[in-house]
Amino acid sequence: MGLPITVDYRNKMNIKIVSVAKELPAFTRTTEEIMPYVDNWMAGQDERFRRKVLKLFEGAGVDRRYSIMDAKEVFRNSGFEKKNELYSEAMKTLGKDCLVKGLAKARWKATDLDFIITVSCTGIMIPSVDAYLINELGMKQDTIRLPVTEMGCAAGISGMIYAYNFLLANPGKRAAVIALESPTATFQHEDYSMANIVSAAIFGDGAACVLMSSAEEDEGPGIVDQAMYHFYDATHLMGFKLVNTGLEMILDKEVPETIATHFPEIIHPFLARNDKSIKDVDHLIFHPGGRKIVETVEQLFGTMGKNIEDTKEVLKLYGNMSSATVLYVLERFMDKNLPKGELGLMLSFGPGFSAQRILLEF
Repeated sequence: MGLPITVDYRNKMNIKIVSVAKELPAFTRTTEEIMPYVDNWMAGQDERFRRKVLKLFEGAGVDRRYSIMDAKEVFRNSGFEKKNELYSEAMKTLGKDCLVKGLAKARWKATDLDFIITVSCTGIMIPSVDAYLINELGMKQDTIRLPVTEMGCAAGISGMIYAYNFLLANPGKRAAVIALESPTATFQHEDYSMANIVSAAIFGDGAACVLMSSAEEDEGPGIVDQAMYHFYDATHLMGFKLVNTGLEMILDKEVPETIATHFPEIIHPFLARNDKSIKDVDHLIFHPGGRKIVETVEQLFGTMGKNIEDTKEVLKLYGNMSSATVLYVLERFMDKNLPKGELGLMLSFGPGFSAQRILLEF
């Protein structure tokens, strides 16, 4: 009987991130410009509650956000069908535009891609957007497709992990991970719960593309390791409930505390299996889930001399764009031309509840 075949995922092959590109939808407003719409939406509510909601928007740590529709349409009580139509059309456009940008940065053609992963949780499309992209850009007819629809904010890193494993098994291949989100399309006009209000205060729309490769001739930061971490008995913390009016946000106030409690198990064993510690990590590339989560992470790592300034800046400039957001943070680091050999730790959280991690070497 032969020995079992095992794969050492650490440094087995140099899987590289070749380029990252973002794309923003056409409509944008500052939080200050959105406040009159929020105030009008809260008309008829208890005055104390109304003031609390306005203060929440003002203190969310988001200065500006982008959307696939103007604020008037976001706060209009239109049905699920109408908003999902807007979502579907916008995802085709944003998906194509960010992929074209990513290909230009990498100096690739669309036909150079072997694998395309699209991630989104804020609308429903069948066929998924990757089918439209293959047609629009004339990609190869044997391109492998993987649409990921139900991993929420964690899906940007999840998609990269799936691409990593495909490339590990297929030397000389290239993959695209495209995150496409419109949380504003999920806003519930008749829902005055804190989950819906907090979601409206922190989320914005956006798209991003990551191109990855196992081809020797391609260059970029290498993926040292990747892993997922699943929280037991925490499915109630985050997600969507499909109701007649669309996707209703589930967002438990315990999320920041739950993350803080699990941080040692999420971070330290993952680094230790790569003979590293948090002291060895030069850059924290974290998903900005919201102001409270950002503050929690700062408290945990600030004493270690680490900062998450890029994470905070992405939240400030764009809001939380679900799966795409951490890729906006990654793009900022890719554009810095960091010294060779420095380490970056990517981290995001999502429904399940789960944490996704990637260790990079620049």
